[in-house]
Amino acid sequence: MNEAIKNIKMRRSVRFFEQKKIEKEILQEIIEAGNLAPTGMNAQPWRFVVVESSEFKEKLAKLALPKYKQWLEKMSAEFKEMRKEIDLKVKDPAHYDAPAVIFVIGKGMTRDLDCPMVCQNIMLAARSMGIGSCWVFIGQLVLDNPEIRKEFDLQEDEKVFGPIVLGYPKEGFPEMPLKKEPSVKWL
Repeated sequence: MNEAIKNIKMRRSVRFFEQKKIEKEILQEIIEAGNLAPTGMNAQPWRFVVVESSEFKEKLAKLALPKYKQWLEKMSAEFKEMRKEIDLKVKDPAHYDAPAVIFVIGKGMTRDLDCPMVCQNIMLAARSMGIGSCWVFIGQLVLDNPEIRKEFDLQEDEKVFGPIVLGYPKEGFPEMPLKKEPSVKWL
């Protein structure tokens, strides 16, 4: 099987991580893969904030937890049941206690199309190196905090994609969930 297709088929969302630091060179290679994403008019409207500091991740977790609980209250009983395992195993359900968190920050008219491709490249590159990843929208719950916005140098005209949490899988890579057949119209 083609290696790129094999990697796509093997990528999974990982939410439980070993507390093992990812080497900086590996993180840089993963970011470079993100940076190579296609972009409209070669705009490259992105930048990255990488959080590895335990203290800063604790700050993010402390800010996210009450907002996560409020968000979770609005969800269905079925969704809450799905989240129970995660909530029991991690201190930070917004970032899954991941060793590294990458925030992809986009600006400009092509960002909504370009930055998700950056995120996908990051997740595929991570998987090819044996590193788990997960795009966690709930990780954005802290971005209305002025202190966090200042730390990220987040401007009013910028939007955050992800964040993407990264780490070595604690329980291996999950099995592939059941996928529907693609809906295709051939003309």
